[in-house]
Amino acid sequence: MKGIILAGGSGSRLSPLTKVTSKQLLPIYNKPMIYYPLFTLLNAGIKDILIIVAPDHAGDFLKLLGSGREFNCKFTYEIQDKPEGIAQAFIIGENFIGKDSVTLILGDNIFEDDFSTDIKNFQSGGRVFAKEVEDPQRFGVVEFDENRQAISIEEKPAQPKSNFAVTGMYIYDNTVVEKARSLQPSARGEYEITDVNNLYLQDGALDVAFVKSRWFDTGTFESLHAAIEVARTKALAEASSEQ
Repeated sequence: MKGIILAGGSGSRLSPLTKVTSKQLLPIYNKPMIYYPLFTLLNAGIKDILIIVAPDHAGDFLKLLGSGREFNCKFTYEIQDKPEGIAQAFIIGENFIGKDSVTLILGDNIFEDDFSTDIKNFQSGGRVFAKEVEDPQRFGVVEFDENRQAISIEEKPAQPKSNFAVTGMYIYDNTVVEKARSLQPSARGEYEITDVNNLYLQDGALDVAFVKSRWFDTGTFESLHAAIEVARTKALAEASSEQ
């Protein structure tokens, strides 16, 4: 299993914070944001990780993370020249993925769940993770039947068919590269991860699991602040227990 952290994009929704640095390098209390998705992969046993970054801040990521030796793993870096959708990560990372399966996590997503079992038991197809949210219009939305089996996924629908959003954690077999290459850009000019998920769904090969603990998509000021507060509370509790 290979790992990819997608940390490109301009982070325009967090401007002016992102005028001088990458969104994924902003602090979440006492750690850079990218540490959180990184440790989600590391704690799940993934040690070979591709980090995809925007060209303006590539040197900053390299300075922060290095080769991966500090984390007992191996990092590879690639540039995303233009932010043209999450699915573009599989095209950029085609050579890195090779013949392996791959777990992709977004560099601005923070999870408390442990995904070790999901990753170690993965065999084939695709597996995504849904979470009930108050603002599903911001995300890919999963529609379920009466047996809670996924029957459709829509990208940022005006009228969502459920409140379950697809979070920024995805596990796929090797056919994801071919699927990503088959896509046409959406009306937004992006290669949509929802289109990849629907290809797996059409093949009867998409498993939708559920995020049990808290999840933060820190692309807005509100979610960024909430994530910082949670990280601060946990860090202070840990420090107190060590005294």
